[in-house]
Amino acid sequence: MPDKRTVHVIITGFGGQGIVMAGEILGKAATLYDTKHATMAQNYGPEARGGACSSQIIISPEEILFPYIEEPEILVCMSQEAYTKNIKTLLTEGTLIWDTDLVHTRKTDMHFKTFHIPATRFAEKLGSKMMANIVMLGFLSAVEHLVHAEALKKAIADSVPAATKEKNIQAFTAGREYGNSIVKGLLKLEQAKHQD
Repeated sequence: MPDKRTVHVIITGFGGQGIVMAGEILGKAATLYDTKHATMAQNYGPEARGGACSSQIIISPEEILFPYIEEPEILVCMSQEAYTKNIKTLLTEGTLIWDTDLVHTRKTDMHFKTFHIPATRFAEKLGSKMMANIVMLGFLSAVEHLVHAEALKKAIADSVPAATKEKNIQAFTAGREYGNSIVKGLLKLEQAKHQD
């Protein structure tokens, strides 16, 4: 079930990865297809392609009065620079998600709730690393219930070129299935702990 609270999400990486598009899709899914309020602010480094870039999304059951995020509950990192620059802002009880092909985390950051996926590798297997952002959205939707998966699928279909719609839905599904398998594995671990 999607969250009932206000959630602050930062998706961050470098220009050319579709970071802003991922933020727009998440916001669109919340507002158009999931009866929630959302805001999205974007931030680019001085160089558009290859420079640092981030997308700040707030999703809430209520109207949002201040659209900027200082301390996200969820931080999604798709580049090393993005991780290094933003990790200090993540709330102590927050969730850190990263692309294992592009980001190396520090052991000291493991006090957060953490999830990782080789999103770029998944996208390459599907035919284009340009879909890593969509793989990551699928993964995010499995490990953090911000909006319904169907709402995200509709928003993806609305946002990508018609010719790539099917491939992008496949990318979303691949990321979501991987996330679901990790969540199931964690649940089994928890149950095993309680049985000991």
